[in-house]
Amino acid sequence: MAFATAHSAAPPYITTRIYCCSSQFRFVTNRAIRHSGIRSASANNVAGIGQQKGEIDMGILQDRVAIVTGASSGAGYGAAKRFAEEGAIVVATARRKDRLDALVAEIEVAGGKAIALECDLFKEEDIDKVVNTTIKQFGRIDILANIGQGSLDKHAYLEGIEVANAVEVYMGGPIQSLLFMQKCFPHMKERNYGRIINCGSQSCLSGLPGFGGYEMAKAAVQALTRTASQEWAKYGITTNVFLPAHWSDAFKLSAQGIEAGNSAAERSPMGKLGEPYEDVSPMVAFLASEGAGYINGQAIAIDGGVQLIA
Repeated sequence: MAFATAHSAAPPYITTRIYCCSSQFRFVTNRAIRHSGIRSASANNVAGIGQQKGEIDMGILQDRVAIVTGASSGAGYGAAKRFAEEGAIVVATARRKDRLDALVAEIEVAGGKAIALECDLFKEEDIDKVVNTTIKQFGRIDILANIGQGSLDKHAYLEGIEVANAVEVYMGGPIQSLLFMQKCFPHMKERNYGRIINCGSQSCLSGLPGFGGYEMAKAAVQALTRTASQEWAKYGITTNVFLPAHWSDAFKLSAQGIEAGNSAAERSPMGKLGEPYEDVSPMVAFLASEGAGYINGQAIAIDGGVQLIA
């Protein structure tokens, strides 16, 4: 026997189902079927328990509208791709439009929906353009994945940090994150629903030498996340921050970056650093989902155990 229950914050045609079999309850979440769209026997046994004829499997972000910053590479690229696979309509933003166009083409070939919007994080008018275009085209903003970070080539040891460079890194991190959050907030508040996922760094917990300005900025992102989680939860908006350790182009931008990447891989109990799409994006997608509605104000490390936090 099946009971369908509609969630008020979800689009009206999305339902979850609870199936009762003897004394056991099984909670079934519809999932996106990727690539070929052909279900395997195991997929039918796991994801389609009790599926009725004519029902369509859907991802955990089905028809949600998601802005993803920093989507041209690294964790932003991985999150944008994963969001689309889970059914979201992705607004991919970054400075490098050619990479965004390639990402959107990849998503569309796989059957997903996405648009590319060039955005310089240091220009508030570009942030306005992203938010306004999203509302104009899709009518709402359900998810904000604040993953972009400017000035990743400005790493220096403490005695060599110039105030101007520290401010630049700060503007490209917590300040632009704040602006995106502020501009998305009224649209999320109006619908009493929102998922904000910011990007921190496990390095600001360990005090990694040579990254003072970057770590100051990322620590501020974590503080911003905690404050938003307390102020905005009453509007149905959750705010969390993930702390990734994965290989990306950013490691190659400075000598400290290359050394830090190799050092983190050596310290990892898994003996490696993760990959943005394969290892990091599944947790980011979950935090963006309806199922993460009771997770709020948390800093979640996605680093294979490099940094242990409670």
